Amino acid sequence: MKNWISRLRGGDNTAASKPAVPEADDADDRPGGMAAEIEATYYRWLTASAGYDAPADLQTRILDQVRALARDPASAAELVPRVPEVIPQLLRSLQDEASNAELARQVAQDVVLVAEVIREANSAYYRPMSPVKTVEAALMMLGQNGLRMLLARIAFRPIIKLQATGFTRVAAPLVWNQSEKCALAASLMAPGLTAGAFEAYLAGLMQNLGLVVGFRLADRVCADGKVPGASEFGLELLAEGRNLSAAIARHWDFPQPVADAIAHAGDPDDENLAQALALGDRIAKLRLLIDANVVDEDDDFVTEGLDNFQRRCLGKLGTVES
Repeated sequence: MKNWISRLRGGDNTAASKPAVPEADDADDRPGGMAAEIEATYYRWLTASAGYDAPADLQTRILDQVRALARDPASAAELVPRVPEVIPQLLRSLQDEASNAELARQVAQDVVLVAEVIREANSAYYRPMSPVKTVEAALMMLGQNGLRMLLARIAFRPIIKLQATGFTRVAAPLVWNQSEKCALAASLMAPGLTAGAFEAYLAGLMQNLGLVVGFRLADRVCADGKVPGASEFGLELLAEGRNLSAAIARHWDFPQPVADAIAHAGDPDDENLAQALALGDRIAKLRLLIDANVVDEDDDFVTEGLDNFQRRCLGKLGTVES
């Protein structure tokens, strides 16, 4: 896992009704204001099927375990799968600016990768004039940066969307959906903040890894697939999960700016890549909450929390398949 990362750079509820989600605390009383309220709303939605009023000592136990793993990222990294070998091979070719013919030859060695590349080229995001049917045509459509992002996404999918039991099995696909959307939104935010688009994309894919590990730890101490549902716990778990993700990123030799952006996304200040990640994360969470009918398109979270460009990005995420 370590060396391939550096090569990446070369960058009754119905459909119309809102699910039952516990009432939010007053956003003005919570540190972080609207950003924290979006985080809390997202956590309550994510855990709505299994959240319960867990004892304080159990909540503390889970958070302490997450913090301990952040201090021992080698042990944390053992809790998640490794990246497929075909990915670093292709990334080496991308770094060496291989021809499309050479890239097509390497992609063709993996039938799953062939399907992914052609599917991506035909997606609503690229909107080709006519169906793309060959690997060569798909690579022309994606370009090297698009292919690099696709490879990163393929590499991370089994890591985040891992096979698990308990609540993690329910949460992991939802978290992966948010990760994909966060990565894309962060990459769209990055140029306006003079940050690298691919570094922002990579940070978006990576930042939820610690959260998934946190849910796996919760499954070990909570019975019947339950998880603490309190907003305050959720905010702490999301924050500690980012710290754990950053620690694993450093252990895996991610570019230092990517790891730093993940660590500081909760309080980005003047760090441009962290700002891009924080904005992408917020937009992606709002997209999921809107699609789940938890938040309306004209909610203050959207109309007051996002500017015009960010709202257009929010709309673009609606074309991204989960």
